[in-house]
Amino acid sequence: MKKPFFLFFMLLLYLGVFSQEKKQDTVKTEVVNVVTKYNPKIADAKKIRVNPTIKLLEKDERKKLEYTIYSAPVASTFVPKSGAIKGIDVGVKERIYKNYIAAGYGNFASPFFETFLHHNTRFQNEFGFHAKYFASEQNVQNTLLNSNFSNFNIGAFYKKEERYFDWKTSIYSKKNRYNWFGLPDLPFSEFTLNTINEEQVYTYYKIVGDVKFEDSYIDYGKLNLSYYTDQYQSAELYTIFSTKLDFPLGFLYSRLRDISVKTDIEYLNGKFRQSYSDFNPINYNTLTLSLHPEYKDKYKNIHFKVGLKLYSSIDTENELTNNLVIPDISIQTSFFKNLVTLYGGMTGNLHTNTYKGFSEDNPYVSPTLFVTQTLEKSNYFVGLSGKITNHLSYHIKASSITEEDKPLFIRNASKSDGSNTVVNGFTILGYEYGNSFSVFYDDVKTNSLFAEFEYDFSKNLVFKTQGVYNQFTLNKALENWNLPTTEASFISTYKNNKWFTTSTIFYVNERKDVLYNGQFPSSLGGVQTINSFVDVNLNGGYHFNDKFSAFLKLNNILNTKYQRFANFDTQGFQVLGGITYKFDF
Repeated sequence: MKKPFFLFFMLLLYLGVFSQEKKQDTVKTEVVNVVTKYNPKIADAKKIRVNPTIKLLEKDERKKLEYTIYSAPVASTFVPKSGAIKGIDVGVKERIYKNYIAAGYGNFASPFFETFLHHNTRFQNEFGFHAKYFASEQNVQNTLLNSNFSNFNIGAFYKKEERYFDWKTSIYSKKNRYNWFGLPDLPFSEFTLNTINEEQVYTYYKIVGDVKFEDSYIDYGKLNLSYYTDQYQSAELYTIFSTKLDFPLGFLYSRLRDISVKTDIEYLNGKFRQSYSDFNPINYNTLTLSLHPEYKDKYKNIHFKVGLKLYSSIDTENELTNNLVIPDISIQTSFFKNLVTLYGGMTGNLHTNTYKGFSEDNPYVSPTLFVTQTLEKSNYFVGLSGKITNHLSYHIKASSITEEDKPLFIRNASKSDGSNTVVNGFTILGYEYGNSFSVFYDDVKTNSLFAEFEYDFSKNLVFKTQGVYNQFTLNKALENWNLPTTEASFISTYKNNKWFTTSTIFYVNERKDVLYNGQFPSSLGGVQTINSFVDVNLNGGYHFNDKFSAFLKLNNILNTKYQRFANFDTQGFQVLGGITYKFDF
């Protein structure tokens, strides 16, 4: 019994040991990548801790918006009335037309015509045309020579807007006719008066090209080309090319503004057939290069500008070269919530004088001028402007200007004693009878005080007055020839739905000019005083409707017999009336 049990036990033990033997595993351990669709969530995003810095040009910076909200208390029981609209009286809105034609006629046989035509298309094209003519064919009273005049100017332009820039081209022309009628106090014979050819005609042509860039470091580029001539074969060519550039300074410091640089290239070439003293021609030829960098900024309530004006002037006719550096500094601040503005600074300039400029200031100059540049060495100024009340504003300015070669007009000596028309075998020209002016250059210091006040009586009526007092210190000249020391004006403007009027009162104090001992060439024999004068003018009109209106101009209402220049009387009381028609194409 025990033996079978023992055998059974040994069999179980053997099977148990055999079951503990493990067969070698052939499966290796590896990384298994499971690819599936990813659905992102907001919580999975990583927040950016650093914001990018965007630097804009000064012209593109966002303007600071300043405003004040006034909350009026309203009772909680307020209930707005449905359908009730409260109107605001803004007056009658005037329709603005792009085109007009005006024509009129006045005493002294004075025709007047003016027109302006303007049209633009949907393709950003713009056209314009302007013409004006005014004349006085009747002579000034008690003049021995013809004293009529006429002015005619005409111009046109074309403008195109491109994607990154706008460009414009213009042409102009003027033709002005005057007479050297201001004879000195000499016993002119009838034969001499009939021999004098006193007429002078100025003709002017100009072409302008202008390009303005958008969002660029180049603001604009402008080219002017002009030609000026007269009846005596005088000729003047004037060309100027101007640009303005903006250079950013933000790479140096983020709060710095752009620095602007203005550049000019001027070329002036002119000639006169002869001088006043002999038959030698007068030529002038000047090339001027200018560079004007300036930086503008503000600190709190203080605005300032710091700049330089650099000039290089080359006079090829006289073989002279001048290099100049002039500071250009100004500062401005406001007080009492911008009711008072105080400003001051110093600057200067180099002015290019031209025959055209002289003849526009004084149309009775002789075509025998010496033309050179005027250097404004320094100009110190300080001013104050603001409002005394809501309706009364003011502007006061004091300045001290030092100039080299400032031009002064003086009368030429006559080559005739009143009876002769020939000198040394040559016929005396129409401007050589003591009836024309030359230019005298001198170094002048001018201290000026300017004041201006404006009163808004109502939205329809405005009064404005201004005056200036000048104190001249001269180097060589005996007097400040033809320069007034005091000038003043008073202007009032009234306008309503139908009527409009402007009245002006001008005052100019006495001026000085030269007297000669005899015929040219002659020394100075004394000083002639040109009386002060008051000129009162009234211009007004009536609107029949939006398109038609009538106008009336009354000049020199006091019929004052005054002279703008020595021996050149002005017309007395003048009346000119006409109509204006406004329209659109």
